[in-house]
Parts: sequence; C-alpha cells; structure tokens
Amino acid sequence: MEKDVSATRPAGLRFPFPQPPGPGEVVAIRDDILWARIPLPYQLDHVNIYFIRDGDGWAVVDTGIQTDDAMAAWEALLRGPLCGERITRVIVTHFHPDHIGLAGWLCARFGAPLLTSLSTYMSCKVVSLARDEGAVTQYFDFYRSHGMSVEVAGIVAIQGNDYLRHVARLPHSYLRLLMSDSLEIGSRSFRVLTCDGHAPEQILLYCEAENLLFAADQVLERITPNISVAAEERDCDPLGHFLRSLRFLRAQLPEDVLILSSHHRPFLGLHQRCKELESHHEERCDRIRRACAIRPHSVAELLPLLFERKLDPHQMSFAFTETLAHVNLLLRRGEIETRPDGNRLVNVPAGSGLAKSGIGS
Repeated sequence: MEKDVSATRPAGLRFPFPQPPGPGEVVAIRDDILWARIPLPYQLDHVNIYFIRDGDGWAVVDTGIQTDDAMAAWEALLRGPLCGERITRVIVTHFHPDHIGLAGWLCARFGAPLLTSLSTYMSCKVVSLARDEGAVTQYFDFYRSHGMSVEVAGIVAIQGNDYLRHVARLPHSYLRLLMSDSLEIGSRSFRVLTCDGHAPEQILLYCEAENLLFAADQVLERITPNISVAAEERDCDPLGHFLRSLRFLRAQLPEDVLILSSHHRPFLGLHQRCKELESHHEERCDRIRRACAIRPHSVAELLPLLFERKLDPHQMSFAFTETLAHVNLLLRRGEIETRPDGNRLVNVPAGSGLAKSGIGS
C-alpha cells in the first residue's frame, strides 16, 4: 500500500548501489543475490524484489502487484537475466498488494511453496473476503465518526475495494515463518525477524554472516511507511508498535548492516535512519498536541496539519488513518483525550476536564 512520501531525504546515509535496475534488469548485491524492480501504478512507482540463489533456482523476496505492467516486468526478467531458471520459494514480507500481489501466480507457475507469517496469510484472506457493501458502510461510518464530510467519506470509503483485483489467489497452504526462526536459503542462513506497525507481523530476514537485512517496508531510505488504523481495529496503536520495532532493530542489529528495503535504494546507516523515523513521528505528534491545546480537533481537522499537500482519494484514505494512528498513540500515552461532539469525536488536551469518553480517558 502507498507510503507517506512527505518525508525529506535523509543526509548521511551511504548508498553502495546508487544505480537501480532498469526494466528487465537485475543488479548483483552479493554473489547470488539479485535486486530487481517491479512497476507500481502509484506516485511511488516501484517495489524492489530480491532473488537469493537457492540450489538450482532462486528464492524470491516479495513479488509486486497484480497488474499487466507488473506481469510484463516479470516476463522480461524470466526471458532475460533469469532465463531458464526456476523460482524455488516465494517469500512474502507482508500482505500489502505490492508485496503479495503476484505470489499466488508465481507459486502456481513454478510449483513453488509460499513462505510468510500467519498474520500476512490470514490478513490477505480476510481482506479478500471482506470487501463487500458492508465493509464500505463500515469504513464510511468510521470516517464520519472522526469528522470527515459525507461527500469525502463516500469517495474514500470505496478505495479498498480493488484489493482482490491486485492480488492473485493465494495457494491453499503455506509455510509459516516465526520470529527467531532460522531459514536456510541456498548456502546462507537467515534469522527471521518480525516487526509491527506498518503491517502485522511483517517479515524481515537478517544474514549475520554477510551483515545484510531484507528490511521490507520497515526502514526505507527517503520515505516513511504508512502507519494506519483500520476500521476493524479503530482503537489500536500501530504507531506505538512501529516505534517499538524501530528500537528493537537498533538494539539487535549493527549500524553498518546493509539494508535491502522494498523501495528506493539499498543503504547503510540503520541506526541513524531509525532515529530519523522516530523523530519524524514525534514531531507530528507534537503538531497534534499543540493544535488540540488551542481548541478541540477531530481527526479530519488534524489531517491537513500532517499532510499539507493536495491528496487524491487513494492518498486521503492512508493520510486519514495515519493521522488517527498518531492520535491513538497520544491517547495511549495519556497526553490527549477524546470526547463526543455531536456525531463526531474530537480530541482535547489530557486533564483539561473536557473529555467525557474515549480510549484515552
């Protein structure tokens, strides 16, 4: 799903592979580790996928979205640098369409097993089954309860309905990956790490022997992964989970680990980038605190304070639920409170005496 592209490009990171692969091309990261790109139909126009030599074939990490352009990019790879090769395993980091979209297609084409987390597999199944008129109504009511206008809520609520169109049907079975599992791929051993916040139980793979991390969307070079609150879990704290995952990575992995992430370029500087992402979200929390200290704000009223550019309906859905993620974190911390105001909820400073209900009260 689309990421927040408002974050500025960080200074001080190092980029050992500055030139990304072109269409139908690969870049060799290590002996028998290849980097390729699959196009996306969004402002963020690509997803990185990686191939790891696995016996007589290649294990692939993530797949791209199910579109004609993405499938054409795969066919170009299979005719070109991967000609005559087979895919041995399909490893999916999380359930968003740009990562899992073509997993089912590849598994069927090559008879390859799917490896992912339980949360990824089940989230894909649930979202695939849930996109009906009832789900649209649920999201419409969700947006309206936080101050979005009827007109905008009606447009934004239908944005999730294309998940099935962009995700091929998954195989009926899969191999579950769990935190701290050891995964052998060819001659390499990887430790499975899981992070939360951007997606439940997002899979990362760390090879200690070569000091490299397949980081999925957890740590990105120049953008921040979208952190969203779903209507089904409207009181959850994904931003808190995301920040804890960043602290976990800083504690577990060295600063000079090579980050192979899902967008933009591989880079060095994990600890620095984790701190930058933490600061980015803390600064946005501060904007919310200061606004609510002046007057009560609904989530819809807070959104333009965090996302100043003009948003299309697709972007609006992510911006809205990310704004709510910041609100929910502040509620959990006890720094603001929420109260009803007519048919919507508004947020006020904690201890102001204005709050009457809500998860933070």
